Amino acid sequence: MLIASALTRVAIQATAAIALETGAPSNDAIASEHGAGVPGNSVAACTAEEDIAPVLSALKAREERITKRETDIETRMQALSIAEQEIDRKLVALEEAEVKLRSTLAMANTAADDDVDRLTQVYASMKPKQASALFEEMDPEFSAGFLGRMRPDAAAAIMAGLTPATAYTISAMLAGRNANAPRQ
Repeated sequence: MLIASALTRVAIQATAAIALETGAPSNDAIASEHGAGVPGNSVAACTAEEDIAPVLSALKAREERITKRETDIETRMQALSIAEQEIDRKLVALEEAEVKLRSTLAMANTAADDDVDRLTQVYASMKPKQASALFEEMDPEFSAGFLGRMRPDAAAAIMAGLTPATAYTISAMLAGRNANAPRQ
C-alpha cells in the first residue's frame, strides 16, 4: 500500500511538471473542474499519508474480522465433520445391535417352539389315562394348544379320557382357533 501511495505521489508531481512544460492546465485547475470543492475529492486529500492511514486501518480491521470469521467457519466445519463421523459410527453400531437383537429374538422364539414341541411329544408319549388326568387340570386354552400340535390318534386317545365338559371346551377352542384367519 505504501508503494502505491508513493507511486501516486510521484505520478501527480510528474504530471504537474509535464503540464507546466507543455502549457496544459495545472492539477488544481483540473481538480476544480472535476469537483475539487467537494471534501475528499481534491488531489491533495489523497496524497497525505495521514489521510490514507484511517482507510488502511479500517481495511486491516476488516481483513482481520473476515479472517477470524473464516477461521471460525473452518472450526465449525471441522466440528460438524467430527460430529457427522461420530453419528455415522453410532448408526453402524445401532444397526449391528439391531441385527444381534433380531438374532437373539429369533433364537428365543425357536427355543420356545422347541420346548413346546418337546413337551407335546412328552404328553403324546404318556399313557392316555395319565395324560387325560393332567389335561383335565390344565387351563382349557393351554391344553388345546398341546392337543392341536399332537398327532390326531394321540390327541383322540387323550380326549377320550377327559370329562365331557372339558372335552367339549377344548374341542370348541380347537375348532375356533383359526376362525378369524383370512380366507382367499
